[in-house]
Amino acid sequence: MWERPRLLDDPFTTPSPETRPSTDFKWVNRVTRHTSVSGLRPTRFSGLRITPFRVSIALLILGSFILVRDWIPGSKVVVDRDISNVTAIPQAAFQPPESGRYRAPDLIDTFQTYKFRNTCNISSLDLHTPFSPLCKDRSSMLTAMSSGGRIGHDAPYMPRGCDMRWFTTDEICEILGRFDTVMLVGDSMLRHIIGSINILIRKDLGYGAVTDWNFSLQERKECFCNEQFDVKACSVQGIYKTADVLTHDPESLACLNPVNVMMEEIVRFPVPDHEIAQLESVLKERGEKNIVFVFGHGLWNDLNLQQTVNWLDTVLRTVSGTIGRDWRGLFVTPNASGKEKPGDYIVTQGNKALMLFEEAVGIEAAKRGIEHLGTWNMSIQSNKYDGVHLDMKGNLVKAMMVLNWLNLIEE
Repeated sequence: MWERPRLLDDPFTTPSPETRPSTDFKWVNRVTRHTSVSGLRPTRFSGLRITPFRVSIALLILGSFILVRDWIPGSKVVVDRDISNVTAIPQAAFQPPESGRYRAPDLIDTFQTYKFRNTCNISSLDLHTPFSPLCKDRSSMLTAMSSGGRIGHDAPYMPRGCDMRWFTTDEICEILGRFDTVMLVGDSMLRHIIGSINILIRKDLGYGAVTDWNFSLQERKECFCNEQFDVKACSVQGIYKTADVLTHDPESLACLNPVNVMMEEIVRFPVPDHEIAQLESVLKERGEKNIVFVFGHGLWNDLNLQQTVNWLDTVLRTVSGTIGRDWRGLFVTPNASGKEKPGDYIVTQGNKALMLFEEAVGIEAAKRGIEHLGTWNMSIQSNKYDGVHLDMKGNLVKAMMVLNWLNLIEE
């Protein structure tokens, strides 16, 4: 027969004061119980009561100990606050760059002789902080540059583990001159890389990335300094090949030796036939020196890995079918996104998607013999004026990263 549960067994009923279990400490209950019942038994801690007499004795003992300690020689602790003579610690995280002429330019502002240096207010020392050791080969250089970062927002960029060079314009001209063609194939982010390379070889921070030789007054106002990379106002004004500079404004090119940097903007997949034909025609005009390729893709297809791999395979088949396989290639994945990025793209092109895409493309590119440069770490703490594209400072760093890769290619 069913019986009604007792009050204490009902989980939905609050016990009454008479039945509620005590939550007091047991030793308090025990002391209180014995004292109240007998009235004679002292509490266990009655000998620890604080009285004025006992406080006086404790203070007297403490004062005597302090006086005796001061009389003991060498017992005082001396704090030296003068740290002006502290020397560098051998185990410091970042050591000064190696001494010698090769790394000396890393310690100066290589933009000091550039046009509009003061107006645009950019120093090369704002973009990169040099340290030692210098990376010795392409593998270590790409790993260091892909995993480097900044100590604070828009602070100078530093690779991780080993350093890159910040080349002078003369050094950049020499590096580019080793190749018949430096060919960039990809999207607007690569267009900004070639624009930055043009800034470096034209020594012009104000208009080096754009076709300023045919600008109107309005265009000179809209596409100046950082605005050269504005994809809305100045996208059609970017320089796509150094041959155009030689044709229209040869005196602006600082390189005395022949250089040939050019870009084919190919972003869609399937790749249109006329873009394939254009790439083939350019490659057929190669000279005796080697051609190197810089690839970039991703944002046009919302970082769809399979479409990017298909795009890359199509481009690689075109290149290999035209000039063979005797060339080097580098895939540069998109930079981090910023807070101005439209909300509609946060899921498909946000920072999580960008990080996953960068890692996956590195794996797929390696399978095809293509090296990989990630730019997410480099750019996460740098300015993105539209939430997507880097400003001029960030793009100059990206271009210098590519130049460091080019410098380590063995002829």
